[in-house]
Amino acid sequence: MVVMTKKLKTFEVVFSDPSKAYYSSGDKVAGRVVVEVAEVTRVSALRFLGIGCARVEYPKGKQRCHEEMDYLRYEDTLRLDEQPTDKDGSVTLRPGNKYEYMFGFELPQPGQMVTSYKGKFGSVEYYVKALLERPSQPALEVKKNFDVVEPLDVNTPDLMSPAAGTKEKKVTCMFIPDGQVSLNAKIDRKGFCEGEDICIDAKFENTCSRIVVPKAAIVAKHTYQANGRTKVFQQKLSSVRGNHIISGMCDAWQGKSIRVPKIKPSILGCNIIRVEYALMIYVHIPGSDKLVMELPLVIGTVPYNGLSSRTNSMTSQDGSTSSNSWVSLRMPSAPPSYCDIARDCRLDTPLTPLLDDYDGGDSPLFMNVPQFEFPPPPAYSEVNQQFNGNMMAVSPPC
Repeated sequence: MVVMTKKLKTFEVVFSDPSKAYYSSGDKVAGRVVVEVAEVTRVSALRFLGIGCARVEYPKGKQRCHEEMDYLRYEDTLRLDEQPTDKDGSVTLRPGNKYEYMFGFELPQPGQMVTSYKGKFGSVEYYVKALLERPSQPALEVKKNFDVVEPLDVNTPDLMSPAAGTKEKKVTCMFIPDGQVSLNAKIDRKGFCEGEDICIDAKFENTCSRIVVPKAAIVAKHTYQANGRTKVFQQKLSSVRGNHIISGMCDAWQGKSIRVPKIKPSILGCNIIRVEYALMIYVHIPGSDKLVMELPLVIGTVPYNGLSSRTNSMTSQDGSTSSNSWVSLRMPSAPPSYCDIARDCRLDTPLTPLLDDYDGGDSPLFMNVPQFEFPPPPAYSEVNQQFNGNMMAVSPPC
């Protein structure tokens, strides 16, 4: 940001490394404040501030909820050693000269800051501000933001541990039981970074009379707290879908992947703003609420190094029963025969067309018995039969 007035040609903050994308705990933020005047200007002081704060603000009826928390507060008075001062300590700036005031400070140590963030009802902002104070005149100010990203390593034991769950839902039709839908899912670890693939192992069972559709999505949950009130905003970031599952059938995902999009890392250490992520695995059931299960995710900044893959594989082999011991659904021991399924659907055409991720029209409410097309009768020709004693003559077809 550059401030220009009738008296000032230039008033801006320039960082020493303009190409630096972000800073982290313990880094040094350095640069200079550049001032050029259009006419003789007396300056009593040039104050410099480094500020970082989390802020939450949103309306609640007629009341406006507001809360702030500081993470950085640095203040200094910048001086130019070669510039002579007047008796009152002020400095006279003259046109044609460029004045540069150097600044530098260190960010707090790890654990004392949170990552920069801008959301619907709050933000975590870091910036430097210079105040040019003039005698008997209002001060002029310039401000420049910088981003902070706190390191979050996904290779910690807690984030390398798997997450799994099981859920089922009973379905009714006009208050009459109509079977149930079950799902069982697992991911190998909880910690991921941007661009990594989350591999999902899941099994689904459908014993209701409807066609259901399994899906998975990465969702973000933003929590804001102000004045003792809490506001939550949820957002679906990316999703994948599976095949339609007809009545009485099961389906399985073996390593079905969903990629982590470009998103900010999790924010877990701020008291008024939290950014959490989850892998939501759900089944769309026409005419009923979804069957939903969430597995926790932590989005970090230090990616997976692959060193724990051997440990995880050994753990899975040493399980109590087998590698699929976490699956409790009733899977058929052998595939059904054609006689069992031919009356339910045609094998040469799909049940319903694949749609975008829109729950409203994924599949019909109930399964419809398909109308089979009978083959046309064979071609024939008229035959004239003539009896001549014991002999029969056949005339050729027309």
